[in-house]
Amino acid sequence: MIDAYLNPISTLFAQASTQAVTDGPATGEMIALLGAGIVLLLVLILWLKLSAFLALLIVSVLVAATSKLVNPEAVPITQVAQTIVDSMGGALGFIATIIGIGAIFGAILERSGGTESLANFMVKKFGPKHAPWAMLVTGFVISIPVFLDVALVILAPLLFALARDTKRPFLHFGLPLVAGLAVTHGFVPPTPGPVAVAYFLNVNLGWVILFGVLVGFPTALICGPPLCIWLSKFVDVKMPEPIATEQVAKDKLPPISFILALIALPIGLILINTTIEQWVASGVPGKEALTEWLSQTHPGAKFSSAQSLWVKDALTQQPFVIQFLTFLGHPVIALLTSTVFALYFLGTRRGVDREALLEISTKALGPAGIIILITGAGGVFKGVLKATGITEALEVMFSQYDINVLVLAWIFATLIRIAQGSATVAMLTAAGLMVNFVEGMSQPQLALVSVAIAAGATGFSHVNDSGFWMISRYFNMSEGQTLKTWGVISTCISLVGFTLAMLLWQLVG
Repeated sequence: MIDAYLNPISTLFAQASTQAVTDGPATGEMIALLGAGIVLLLVLILWLKLSAFLALLIVSVLVAATSKLVNPEAVPITQVAQTIVDSMGGALGFIATIIGIGAIFGAILERSGGTESLANFMVKKFGPKHAPWAMLVTGFVISIPVFLDVALVILAPLLFALARDTKRPFLHFGLPLVAGLAVTHGFVPPTPGPVAVAYFLNVNLGWVILFGVLVGFPTALICGPPLCIWLSKFVDVKMPEPIATEQVAKDKLPPISFILALIALPIGLILINTTIEQWVASGVPGKEALTEWLSQTHPGAKFSSAQSLWVKDALTQQPFVIQFLTFLGHPVIALLTSTVFALYFLGTRRGVDREALLEISTKALGPAGIIILITGAGGVFKGVLKATGITEALEVMFSQYDINVLVLAWIFATLIRIAQGSATVAMLTAAGLMVNFVEGMSQPQLALVSVAIAAGATGFSHVNDSGFWMISRYFNMSEGQTLKTWGVISTCISLVGFTLAMLLWQLVG
């Protein structure tokens, strides 16, 4: 079975390395080294069953240690360990903070009954007849602060109740819910994957949120209830056994208005920050003046970073109100503010004692820690690709082909997703491969590249994807039934999301 996963990847890089030999003395060899590294990554994850964290680190070390054999200008073997450490530290400064705060925010929202409050509100507004649409929108919104698997467990009782009360198949409600959850989980920060890709590509998180929603929500609608209900006709699934979960009494659920405001607060603040930065950036001087300014204020800095440096300096000269809004709109501050509000208004104010809040926060950081380490290892892989010259080799190789950068990003993410299953690993690896291809692009363009990577990494779910088995288990479906339903839906999400990103590219490209 593992050969079926490795063949597409190995064939692609074998062809690429053969073609690339003419591009430079080391280009072909470096592409071959990258191909060998990715094949080894798949072997470690799929065959040896190593965690993605260890697999990424091992591959990064081996690629870096052997790169000097094919590229004399690659990182020396004596500096490989320091490159690993520096790359890990650089990646985690921002990402770990966002993921950690976001995990606590989601846990407080879930334990207070905020998730159930939102779901009940949506069902009431849409009505029993349109309850599948309510589940789709609920999944899309609730996956912003709450991890996908947690949201599915918490909302499972509502799915059972809807199926029982309406006498409709369980999948009519379950499949739209996971479709909404999956789209937001892949496309919209502050979920881990989009946050990491945004950091790797150096794109403002506000732009990723904006285009993630602009692409993600229509994608969810297109791949939602009509497709889900149609696919459910081809499988005969019995009602799953109800999952025992802690439920908050309906009369004690937090107000829906506050829940919606709490979810919207960090997103709104981040978008305000992005708007201010874009407004300030509109005053960037011409190339000659900018070059002179850069040489005087930041000697030695690359011109590609001149605009961002100018904007940062210009922000410090703005009125206090603008500076304060910029401060509040930084993703870390925006998410931290919302989390503090959640701890007080959904915890302390509602009678939850300090020990209970501490336990909720501590437990939330458990699964977040795993994601943070995997993300850090992805940052190491990206750093190694740059330090060994592989990203430059990729740029040289593909520069001779007229391939749209969005197409390339989607292909990278899709191939890695199909081969090893993890959407997070696919996003991290694809973002690392794309670093050199996106230099000099505008923020909207970078955001759309992030969306294309998310689309590729979300689709084509099958038996090597942990999410595939989670849905199969909770919905009481066989492997074949899950492929006929969720496998098709995830592929539809990928293709529709990528198509919409390409359409938007025509406006910003």
